[in-house]
Amino acid sequence: MKAVVIAKPGGPEVLQVQEVDAPVPGPGEVLIDVVAAGINRADVQQRRGFYPPPPGASEIPGLEVSGRIAAFGPEVTKPFTKGDPVVALLSGGGYAQQVAVPAEQVLRVPKGLDLVSAAALPEVAATVYSNLYMTAQLQPGETVLIHGGAGGIGTMAIQMAKAFGSTVITTVGSAEKFGTTRFLGADVSINYNEDDFVAEVREHTDGRGADVILDVIGAKYLDRNLDALALYGRLVVIGLQGGAKAELDLGKLMAKRAAVIGTTLRARPAAEKGAIMAAVREHVWPLIEDGSVQPQVSRTFPLAQAAAAHEYFDSGEHVGKVLLLA
Repeated sequence: MKAVVIAKPGGPEVLQVQEVDAPVPGPGEVLIDVVAAGINRADVQQRRGFYPPPPGASEIPGLEVSGRIAAFGPEVTKPFTKGDPVVALLSGGGYAQQVAVPAEQVLRVPKGLDLVSAAALPEVAATVYSNLYMTAQLQPGETVLIHGGAGGIGTMAIQMAKAFGSTVITTVGSAEKFGTTRFLGADVSINYNEDDFVAEVREHTDGRGADVILDVIGAKYLDRNLDALALYGRLVVIGLQGGAKAELDLGKLMAKRAAVIGTTLRARPAAEKGAIMAAVREHVWPLIEDGSVQPQVSRTFPLAQAAAAHEYFDSGEHVGKVLLLA
C-alpha cells in the first residue's frame, strides 16, 4: 500500500509517499480501507522529531481516519460488518491506504455524514469530550474559555460546549477567525493580537473568570490562565504550542482553590480510548446527527501532497480541519 513516511525530522518536505507493507489486523483489531485522514498538531510535532509514537504504534503519522471495514483480526467482538463506513481514533498509521486499529477505537460514521467529512471527527471529538466533560466536568451554565477557537479542537469545542449549555469565550488571531468562531456559537471572541484575554474574560463574566479553560498553548499562558480562572476553576492543558516549562504561582492556585490538569490522548491504552470513544458515540454523535455540531473542514489534499498539506497547516491559515484523501 501507499503511505506517508517521515524521511528525517524536519519541515513538510521530509514527508514522502512510499510503498510499504500493508498492516495485518491482530487480535481484537479491524483493518480499515482509509478514505481520509485528519492532520493534527501531534503529526507536525512527530514530523519535527519532538513527539515520537508510543511503543508499539506505527511510525506512519496520522491519529484519525475515516473509511470502510476491510477485514477482521481474531477475537473481534464489536458488531461490525465488512464494508461498514467507520471512523477510528489511532495511535499512528493514518496517513496510509489501510490501517489496523483496536475495534473499541472504531465507531460507525454518524448518520447523514459523508465519509470524507467524518475524518475530521475522531481526534477532536475524543479530545474535547474527554477533557471538557470527563476530566474538567464542565456543567451547563458554566463559562468555558477555549484558546485557539478556529482550529480543529477549537471549532469542535465551541460547538460542543454551546450544545451542552455553557457560555463560550474563545481566543483567535485574526478578524476572519473572529467571525468564524462567532458564527459557530462563541458568545465572546477575543483577538489576542489586539486585546488582553484576561481582561476580556473578567469583563464578560462580571469579574468571576472562566470556570474551565481548555488550553493548547501551555507555558506561555500558564500564569495568565490562572488570572482568568474563576474560584474552583479547572485549567486543562492539552497542548504546548507556547512551550513546556513555566513557573506556577502556587499561592494564586491555592487562593482560587483551582486545579491545573495536563492530559494527552495518543499514548493511552486501548481500553481508555475505547471508553472515550463509547462516550463520544453516546453523547456527541447525536449532536452531529441532529446538526447541532458539524465537522469543520478547511481543505483537503491527496495523500501524495502530504507535504503541501502540512505546509498549509503550518501556515495557520486554516479554520477547522485539514484532511488527506487516501
